[in-house]
Amino acid sequence: MKSKLLYYSIVVAIAGFLFGFDTVVISGANLPIKELWHTSEWFHGTFIMSMALWGTVAGALVAGYPTDKYGRKNTLIFIGFLYLISALGCAFAPEPYTFSFFRFVGGLGVGISSIAAPTYISEISSAKNRGTLGTLYQFNIVFGIVVAYLSNFLLKGVGGADDWRYMMGAVAVPSVAYIVLMFGVPESPRWLFSHKKDEQKALDVLKKTATEHDALATLEDIKTDFLANVQNTDGLFSKRYKFPLILAFLIATFNQLSGINFILYYAPEILEKAGFASSESLLSSIAIGIVNLIFTFLGMYLIDRAGRRQLMYWGSYGYIVSLFMVAYGFYSGASAAFNLSFILLFIASHAIGQGAVIWVFISEIFPNKVRAGGQAFGSSVHWVFAALVTLFGAVLINAFEPWQVFGLFGFLMILQLLFVFKMMPETKGKSLEELENELTHKG
Repeated sequence: MKSKLLYYSIVVAIAGFLFGFDTVVISGANLPIKELWHTSEWFHGTFIMSMALWGTVAGALVAGYPTDKYGRKNTLIFIGFLYLISALGCAFAPEPYTFSFFRFVGGLGVGISSIAAPTYISEISSAKNRGTLGTLYQFNIVFGIVVAYLSNFLLKGVGGADDWRYMMGAVAVPSVAYIVLMFGVPESPRWLFSHKKDEQKALDVLKKTATEHDALATLEDIKTDFLANVQNTDGLFSKRYKFPLILAFLIATFNQLSGINFILYYAPEILEKAGFASSESLLSSIAIGIVNLIFTFLGMYLIDRAGRRQLMYWGSYGYIVSLFMVAYGFYSGASAAFNLSFILLFIASHAIGQGAVIWVFISEIFPNKVRAGGQAFGSSVHWVFAALVTLFGAVLINAFEPWQVFGLFGFLMILQLLFVFKMMPETKGKSLEELENELTHKG
């Protein structure tokens, strides 16, 4: 693997770090803000906790246009500014509506990045390393989550009653660094060829990221695919792309119906219900982040070796066992350590399964012609369900017994296992053009 390919992929994947940091940093500000502004459970769930996710939905819905029109690189730079504005706006927000607005702005950045970054990485990498490089985005999401939990822990008490402002504003620092680094990244070669018809610039980028032989071979594949589709006027939602659309919808839906965002967003509150003291619950949240990071790294190692489908099998089995055991733990009044151990197993299962696979898989299954739009569709489905789970989480966590909530998530993961068994194709080791030929003629 050429060092420049790895470098470009790492820089672009920092969008994932900002994604993880920005979305989960709210977990530390959750209770202080509730006490400060005395909001109702419904208001708190709708505005304070889930407004960023509704911004994410909006960002995912519109992201296909700028990603195609202005390029992957320019769109990713714009994302950095959205994160920066959001961080500063939330830190200085005088009341809940202003705070919610700037959380929405940050959510726009998350939604757009979940399309532009995986799309860029999939288009600049090769069949043999696309999975590993693609999971850099997810690894950075998880790394951002760990840093958010750690940052919240370290900043607790720094500003007294206003320590949550420091927590929210901390995202500004990596945002500036990301913006600067992105100016040194080239545009996607597949975008340059398909949208600018610039064969030489596309080849120049390919030569920076692969051997001359591989660069020329990849360019020929891109040209062949382009010529084969030059008369194709089918839109994303045409019958031609039905099977990729179904795959994207189902993997994105099951990702959130596992309860992953519910656990990450409400980790301190869930752990307190499990029996931990307030200070212990925040510290245990860091343990969740660390386990997430370790098993995401393992997923990175395995995704191009074991394959996407195998990781989804392992993740599904782990989901089912851990969720039902957490449900049993709450139902039987088991110790806090018992519940935490199976919550950590759940996190490990997510990290090595859905967490490692989803963004890579969605970025692979759509053809070059509609990749940004297809990625936007899958991401939008993901974020709609994420927003709904987070919105109702503030109510679920108080209106129902925890064992009922975890039991429901466990049942839904049995359905995910059936999806993997019956429908999910293996995509490892195949070029994007090979996958286009295979999947657009199926279903």
